[in-house]
Amino acid sequence: MRTPKTLATSLLTLSAAALLALSAAGAATASPAPAKAPVSAPDVASHTVTETGTAGYWTTERMRNAVPGDVLANKAMKRNGKAAKPAAALLEGAAPSKVEAAAPTLQSQALQTKTNASETPVPHIGKVFFTLGGTNYVCSGNSVSSANKSTVTTAGHCVNEGPGAFATKFTFVPAYLNGAAPYGMWTAKALYAPTQWSSSGDMTYDTGFAVMSTLNGKYLSDVVGGSGLQFNAARGLSYKSFGYPAASPFNGESLKSCSGTATNDPYNPQFNTQGIPCNMTGGSSGGPWFIGTSASGYQNSINSYGYGSNSTKMYGPYWGTVIQQAYTTAAAS
Repeated sequence: MRTPKTLATSLLTLSAAALLALSAAGAATASPAPAKAPVSAPDVASHTVTETGTAGYWTTERMRNAVPGDVLANKAMKRNGKAAKPAAALLEGAAPSKVEAAAPTLQSQALQTKTNASETPVPHIGKVFFTLGGTNYVCSGNSVSSANKSTVTTAGHCVNEGPGAFATKFTFVPAYLNGAAPYGMWTAKALYAPTQWSSSGDMTYDTGFAVMSTLNGKYLSDVVGGSGLQFNAARGLSYKSFGYPAASPFNGESLKSCSGTATNDPYNPQFNTQGIPCNMTGGSSGGPWFIGTSASGYQNSINSYGYGSNSTKMYGPYWGTVIQQAYTTAAAS
């Protein structure tokens, strides 16, 4: 078995000139809603966000120096990622289920296999900034359809150390482009992850959810829309994934995508993950995978890990009943 290495962990370097646009385009920030106890459920770990000042924390310098969150996946894999699980633990066998999208929706396009492609901003896809262990990190995320109209998907390692503490100062910037935050900066009021991730860093369940506070009295999906989701789908589907890779040859300033047919991870089959052709680097963690040809499809996974700094495959967790329960709990909070 090969020793797994995650995506490049170079520091995210954003131009100061570009980030100055945040003072105008992203001046609006989410006001913290009164904290309430998260909805509890078996196999779901949660954290209520109580810190204040998050809206003003992410200065130009802090965002410029944020570390791609892939280093957290790397740590989790080194700590606990190698433990094999019995086959029965991987075969969940539940019937497929779907959550329909919240408007607005996007037009589909023909599928092409690409390791990376430049994309215009998508309103519901954005960058995620957060703090863990005194270090500032950056990932990618996506607004999804939910009862609370405020749920964002990302990687488990972007909300919790796996195992360890939950993130603080979690902020979502939808449709980020060259430092601009056209829909403002949204701060989290609660974070959720499968307990298999939060207690042992099991890469099988590397998915997290954040519930955002309202911004200027509005709910997130009312402003940017929310993707539909599908759980317990067939394996080997065709996907299009999105993210904000920051390590060379990328700079984290714009949205990129990959597309292709998913295949199982041959090096660590116990993870139950699938990979598509992709060379996105650090910073793309947590970016959404959509079934089909565009960002208007059902989300069915996230960018989780690759092998080495020149990886040609991006792997994502299989969204079965465990991850579905984490979503359902977050969406109802």
